[in-house]
Amino acid sequence: MAQELKTTPLNGWHRAAGANMADFGGYDMPLWYETGVKNEHLGVLKSAGIFDTSHMACIAVSGKDAFDLLQLCFTRDISSLAGGRCVYGAFLNDKGQSLDDAIVYKFGPDEYMICVNSGMGPDISEHLIAHKKDMNADIRDLTDKVAKMDVQGKNSAKILAKVLKDPDSVFAKMPYFSFKGRADADSDTLLADGTPILLSRSGYTGEFGFEIFISPDAIVKLWKDILEAGKEYEITACGLGSRDSLRAGAVLPLSHQDIGEWKFINHPWDFALPFNEDRTEFTKEFVGRKALEKGFDRYVYPFAGDSLRKVAAGEQTQVLDETGSAIGHVLTCATDMGICWYDGGIYSIASPDLPEDAKIKGISCGFVMVDRKLEYGDRLTLKENKRKIEVTVVRDVRPDRTARKAIKNFI
Repeated sequence: MAQELKTTPLNGWHRAAGANMADFGGYDMPLWYETGVKNEHLGVLKSAGIFDTSHMACIAVSGKDAFDLLQLCFTRDISSLAGGRCVYGAFLNDKGQSLDDAIVYKFGPDEYMICVNSGMGPDISEHLIAHKKDMNADIRDLTDKVAKMDVQGKNSAKILAKVLKDPDSVFAKMPYFSFKGRADADSDTLLADGTPILLSRSGYTGEFGFEIFISPDAIVKLWKDILEAGKEYEITACGLGSRDSLRAGAVLPLSHQDIGEWKFINHPWDFALPFNEDRTEFTKEFVGRKALEKGFDRYVYPFAGDSLRKVAAGEQTQVLDETGSAIGHVLTCATDMGICWYDGGIYSIASPDLPEDAKIKGISCGFVMVDRKLEYGDRLTLKENKRKIEVTVVRDVRPDRTARKAIKNFI
């Protein structure tokens, strides 16, 4: 018997708005609205988009040994992580395989919050409990107790300024991967109506924007208030379809698809591992380290297609090298609708040097997993039954992304 899908507090709004809904991680989530994936994707690049991300889960970790527990279980070295900052990494098993990727938020020396993917709150909580042994650390799974939405795009701050209390103070000294407030009554970051929030300068699109954590009973009002505040900027409600295409163009992985039941190494996100400066060894002990040090015979690379044509992801879609030999399969294939090839390079609609005669039609992009080391610039063929597309192994896909730019450029 099929298990009933869970819903986020915004489910009623999505359905009333005519969203195309589907199962994602056990939740009934919007894939796209009547605007369509292409327009939602471009809406974020041109102005701003809003995403329901309440299917994601939070875990609170506190106590005098909270740091030691996370330092052991999380791939990133968090010894230099300051309060009010957050960092991306992963939780691995003893085989060096990713259980889930996550962002860790530091409130203070004895208090942290972890944001994990849909349905992973219980699993990562159990993983932490299994490794804490005699450590003094309290682990609380906050699944469905904290709601979340993302506002992404260059006009995000201007829109949020309309709904925040004292926005100038909130936005002051707020670099990439920093946050302010918390999603409970102790928060010093408030909406104009006094509702407490945690506001994080992060996201999953590669573009300037924010993630907002809030009480589930307050998120519907905030969602509507942001849509109203963003009308003059033509803010777009976005589903998971455009979230996928935006993150693929930004070379960001999807957990359990681009990282999963294989060793978490030799991929575009090796910054999530605690390598030393010359990248020859790890600088700390962590769960999965020994397995990673034993080597790995699979590699993950980003690719960009020659056009917007794409293939299905999965083991049924082969990766062929220039000799026609099968060397792996496709993990992700999406179309970034905001980019194009021109004179051998990729340009974005946001590129300041975009040639006047360049035509933005979109380029397929994603990740392949192969059994050998490749070089950037290598040509591959992706073959799905009789369908074939030609692609290039690239270091990056969508240029001139705005996520890391200083907030002063957007307010």
